[in-house]
Amino acid sequence: MVDLATISATFGDRVHAAGIPVTPERSGRFAAALDLTTPATYDDVYWAARVTLVSGHEQLDQFDRVFAHYFGELADQAAMRGDPTSSKAKSEQQQPSSESTDDRRGAAGVGRSGEDQRIGDDESVEGETLAMTVSGLEYLHRADYAALTASELMTLRMLMARMKLAPPNRTRRRTRRSPTGKRIDMRATIRRSQRTGGDPVEQILRRRTTRARRLVLLADISGSMEPYARAYLQLLHCAAGGANAETFVFATRLTRLTRQLRIRNPNVALQRAAASAPDWAGGTRLGDALKAFNDGWGRRGLARGAVLLIVSDGWDAGDPMVVAEQMARLSRLAYRVVWVNPRKQSSSYQPLVGGMAAALPHIDAFISGHSLEAMFEVLDAIGRQSSAP
Repeated sequence: MVDLATISATFGDRVHAAGIPVTPERSGRFAAALDLTTPATYDDVYWAARVTLVSGHEQLDQFDRVFAHYFGELADQAAMRGDPTSSKAKSEQQQPSSESTDDRRGAAGVGRSGEDQRIGDDESVEGETLAMTVSGLEYLHRADYAALTASELMTLRMLMARMKLAPPNRTRRRTRRSPTGKRIDMRATIRRSQRTGGDPVEQILRRRTTRARRLVLLADISGSMEPYARAYLQLLHCAAGGANAETFVFATRLTRLTRQLRIRNPNVALQRAAASAPDWAGGTRLGDALKAFNDGWGRRGLARGAVLLIVSDGWDAGDPMVVAEQMARLSRLAYRVVWVNPRKQSSSYQPLVGGMAAALPHIDAFISGHSLEAMFEVLDAIGRQSSAP
């Protein structure tokens, strides 16, 4: 079954990336138009997209190019919008006047008589094109991030926007009034008793409040891990609930990118994030990066009671004992440590050497997280309540 919402959102995102100001509201109108009209031909899809997404005549050329690239080179867009310069219009003008209307329609490929008008070549190709589009989205769900291009990774942001980053809640010391509370608010109860002559007939209760635990991402941006780090940075930027997450990347040094990822435009946010890390796609010094985080931010409270998400393959150019020592410190500070290692997807993989073997005893969840489909397991591990008291 064709997912019209996904198709319209992805196509609207590509049109926006091409320079046409398409908003999520317009993409929603495009999806609604497809749902209401039930397009049967390539022309129907084109006009539904043009009416809902294009706001100016100067945008038509760019829109046509994006539409043809996304849905396939199936028809002449100039002919769809009635442009006399199109090849189809010229061929129709050159045909003899004695030719019947049905013959001209057949030559232009617009339709046929009877039921054949709904079962033309354009319609069959249109169905195949939509099926190919859905197949492409299924591929993006299962494909390894390392096999995707930068543009394909950006296409995933519409799907990541539907994900929910929901770390578990923690109980705070602050309290609030609540009829189901277990503590008596003495001051409020005494003030209320003045209405009844000093008799505390009505007791004011309070309960402790809760808030979501902080999510901290440490992403390895060395050469082999760069596509995965980019995907998880994009997840924190796009997914609901990820706006308050703390973000760090490391290769040969540790860099904080929390401020850069607060930029609304995802393209600009990722570009500035890459520009802020001078060691992007460099070597790996895992132990030194963990030590820098513990000394600079972890022991100051950033990691205390937080859910720590580490994205790395565990390779380290330094001493593995440093990794073991720093991971032990983190496990004592953090509420939960989730480690994402794309190499784990292989059934023959065993974390026996290097920094991964040193870190493994201090990890609560060890996940591959190498694709969008596998990322749901990561989201589940982030939101899982710890069994420890």
